[in-house]
Amino acid sequence: MEEKARQLVARLAATPDSAVRDLPFVHRALTVPLLSAASAALRLTLLLSRLRPRRDLPVPVVSVGNLTWGGNGKTPMVDFLARSFHRLGMSPLILTRGYAGGDEPKMLRRRLSDTSAKIGVGANRAAVASSMLRTYGYIHHSKTFCAEKKPSSTSKLESGIIGVAILDDGMQHWSLLRDVEIVMVNGLAPWGNTHFIPRGPMREPLSALGRADIVVIHNADLASELQLKAIRSTIEDNAATCSMFYSRLAPSHIFEAKQPLWKLPLNVLNDKIVLCVSAIGCPNAFIHTVREMGPLKIDRMDFSDHHFFNAHDLKIIQETVRNLMDQHGKDVIILITEKDYDRDPEALTTLDAKVWVLSSSLQIIPHKEHGEDEFMRKVKEILAITGRSKSHAVDWTPS
Repeated sequence: MEEKARQLVARLAATPDSAVRDLPFVHRALTVPLLSAASAALRLTLLLSRLRPRRDLPVPVVSVGNLTWGGNGKTPMVDFLARSFHRLGMSPLILTRGYAGGDEPKMLRRRLSDTSAKIGVGANRAAVASSMLRTYGYIHHSKTFCAEKKPSSTSKLESGIIGVAILDDGMQHWSLLRDVEIVMVNGLAPWGNTHFIPRGPMREPLSALGRADIVVIHNADLASELQLKAIRSTIEDNAATCSMFYSRLAPSHIFEAKQPLWKLPLNVLNDKIVLCVSAIGCPNAFIHTVREMGPLKIDRMDFSDHHFFNAHDLKIIQETVRNLMDQHGKDVIILITEKDYDRDPEALTTLDAKVWVLSSSLQIIPHKEHGEDEFMRKVKEILAITGRSKSHAVDWTPS
């Protein structure tokens, strides 16, 4: 029942006002007015939250956020930034809320286990940062990015001293000041019906794009040039001075849910019957990616973002697998995303079918000379400017 309610809200969030009259009467008469009232209350709450005092960390802070719920590529971007800073010789601290069971920090912890990244989880990210900086130590912002000097030394990276903080889902998190504001936009569904949550997908109005230093249009490889042009126009109207980039989620390999260290090539799906099961923000992007790998047949089961698979879900999934086997006379592969796997690694392994996981990483798509190198150059450039402005600041002591 709860899952059906979430799916209903998601459908309404994608329904423009002009199409509301086509909804069933009960939705028009009850659900839409209730959601609209809740949206107004959320808008007021957001305005009040901006009045709270904000803390300034002694390390540079890069915020990764968005204006809408789910499917914008925030977590892949955090992963991308953490690896990039690690390669630069800076140990990153990821500050994340750990929403809905913490599937995203679990995924980041697994994926970044071969780097110097630290992950702090908690709703009060200022308090989490304070604790982590006190535990591991830090390099002051004014010493991190200065002129053309290297960000930090290899010895400091190996010692785990924190050189930069990455604020996951940070755009509406007002307790911490940030040096770089990166806003992710879903190229397949950028603004929904433009209403606030829960009547729509918006967390803030489009004018909030004016705070962005960098806007990244995610899933740009799946959007048409006409769609991208419309998105760029909206961004330029609201954030004329920001830099704009494109990104995609590029698959790298597949692994078995029961044997995560065993990597399989992407072409293993050739001529297979595949059932895509996902509880993510943008399942259409997942389906498109799988289709490009050449399976014989794709079926799908979509659940709401962050959904935990229960016994009833597993029963329906198993029945769907049996039906597909009867139809095609072949074994069926259940394919899930990393986020679904890390939410509960054991959940789907009880099924009588092979469960494989698609592993992917964010890539900056070259566009008008705006590729990966230019993206990180822009991030470092902004951090260097803010670092110089803080070079005479009084030293910070963790509380």
